[in-house]
Amino acid sequence: MRYVSFIHRDDAGYGVSFPDFPGCVSVGDSLDDAVRRGCEALAFHVEGLCDDGDPIPPPRSIDAIKADPDLSDWREGADLVLIPLLLDRGSSRRVNISLDRGLLDAIDDEAKQRRMTRSAFLASAARREIEGT
Repeated sequence: MRYVSFIHRDDAGYGVSFPDFPGCVSVGDSLDDAVRRGCEALAFHVEGLCDDGDPIPPPRSIDAIKADPDLSDWREGADLVLIPLLLDRGSSRRVNISLDRGLLDAIDDEAKQRRMTRSAFLASAARREIEGT
């Protein structure tokens, strides 16, 4: 699931905000940093809503965000970026996947060099890919 964010640039860097989650904001020194930190802020904000028993709004489309007249001032000068919602559930689940044997060997070699398990390496790589970093 991805949520629309507004990214504004000023002299201090990049500010990130979410029209579907007023009050959820973050900053970054670069655009990539802002997106990464925005992803973290979104997950933290949604975890707080879950802890409080509050509903999580479904993500609105970019077209819906652009058509919302209440957001016109907020939207002005912003880049619209889709930010993925990645929630840590606190537990692992065993899954069965199929990979090319050569790719699996490369994954295992890289994981070993980084002193990681295969699962940790794949999870880390998947998270980076989803976050777009």
